[in-house]
Amino acid sequence: MRVTGLGHAGLFIETAAGSVLCDPWVNPAFFGSWFPFPDNTDLDWTHYGRAADYLYVSHLHRDHFDVENLRRNVRKDITVLLPAFATDELERELSGLGFSRFLRTRSGVPVERDGLRIMITALTGPGDGPIGDSALSLDDGRVVLLNQNDAHPLDIAAIREFGEVDAYFVQFSGAIWYPMVYQLPLSAKKEFAARKRQGQFDRALRYIDAVEAKHVFPNAGPPCFLDDELFEHNGTGRDGESIFVDQLEFLRELGRARPEVTAHLLLPGTVAEPEGTACKLTHRYTGKEIERIFGDKRAYLRDFARRQRPALAAERASRAPALPRERLLTELKQWWEPLLTRADRICAGVGGPARLDVGEVPIVIDFPAREVRLWDGERCRYTLSTSADLVATNIARREADWSNSLLLSMRFTASRIGPYNEFLYVFFKCLSMERIEYVENYYDSCQDDGQDIVLDGWRVQRRCPHLRADLSRFGQIEGDVLTCTLHGWRYDLSTGRCLTSDGHDIRASAAP
Repeated sequence: MRVTGLGHAGLFIETAAGSVLCDPWVNPAFFGSWFPFPDNTDLDWTHYGRAADYLYVSHLHRDHFDVENLRRNVRKDITVLLPAFATDELERELSGLGFSRFLRTRSGVPVERDGLRIMITALTGPGDGPIGDSALSLDDGRVVLLNQNDAHPLDIAAIREFGEVDAYFVQFSGAIWYPMVYQLPLSAKKEFAARKRQGQFDRALRYIDAVEAKHVFPNAGPPCFLDDELFEHNGTGRDGESIFVDQLEFLRELGRARPEVTAHLLLPGTVAEPEGTACKLTHRYTGKEIERIFGDKRAYLRDFARRQRPALAAERASRAPALPRERLLTELKQWWEPLLTRADRICAGVGGPARLDVGEVPIVIDFPAREVRLWDGERCRYTLSTSADLVATNIARREADWSNSLLLSMRFTASRIGPYNEFLYVFFKCLSMERIEYVENYYDSCQDDGQDIVLDGWRVQRRCPHLRADLSRFGQIEGDVLTCTLHGWRYDLSTGRCLTSDGHDIRASAAP
């Protein structure tokens, strides 16, 4: 098996039984905000798109699903490995680009094609990518590979039943807008960013420990930001207020925490050939070039930004013009109010009005009243502010997932009173009736099943109220606070209150 890194989560996997092209991303994403780091624009994308036997797109986030690259460079008679998502949006999008041959999988069920064993583990919760994320397992008879990318599957034991993993590609860096967009004092932002970076590392470490692979490759990140407006978000920021740890930073920390783990640097064009405990690694960069990329990152990124000025200018020119206030309000009312009518659990979970400042126009999404209207001066616990052209563009495109466009662009600011509210962000990810129906039904089906466990002197419900993680495996208690270590959600056991987000309280009591 030969695995070529293509940048970010992109892989080209060659085996004697066929080759797989995974998540080939090269064009700027999220309103021109995200670019792969390091630069992968000079790879031979036509070669990878023509040579592959299979295409695997893990989910619809635009740093994995690159429409332009798929349209231009990937042959349309390729066999697409399709995850078993709850909606068929990924298949529809790929069909719209001309792909017609699909191998539809069942989550966690291996299939064999010409000597290549394939398994896709699909995640289908509201917090999983844009209503769906997935991980890919491959076995060519000599090497077992696990490509986890952004997916955080809960049952690693089930994945390991596919085969003991030789090569493990694990997400390690940030892929969220928190805390960078929040209006906070710098000292608070630095503290929250440090916590977030540590949480990302701890999660990757737990997966590395659980998978027990012979070879680990940090993958699926980080992005870089080449627009002047966003440039200071690169890496960990000027003063530690950002979350985007790079490959070498992660490898150094992993070496300190787990010196026994064999981990490798994977860059665009790097070829890895794992075989048992050995792994031949061939970089296309010289040692001096690698030193410049990571040791003089700001200068490297400034050069990268100069090369990408035409792409940034083209993206800005593609945006729709701002809408007049009355038309803006009318468009959002006609689009969102029917969704709010159906969104019982989302509306109850948000529990109040949320403010969306569109340029100079303050809009209120009144979740209890199920209406969209102009702000009337009332107190709103949640406020998002962004530019009018971005909102107008999403309206013109009828973008069903604003997380996959506006929010991940980080071209907005946010403030809130109190804890994070998952339901508000789920609403912005579900701006179609298909998605609203799915998420409402999902919440209905995920009610507490009544099972309890005893953990460090407390009797608590077994399933985390966030995404149903098994707290017998992922729960840690310090004092009266329970932390679900899978996603870092915290609960006050003395009251049952969720300390991370409203509306997710837990059943808990002191054990006899």
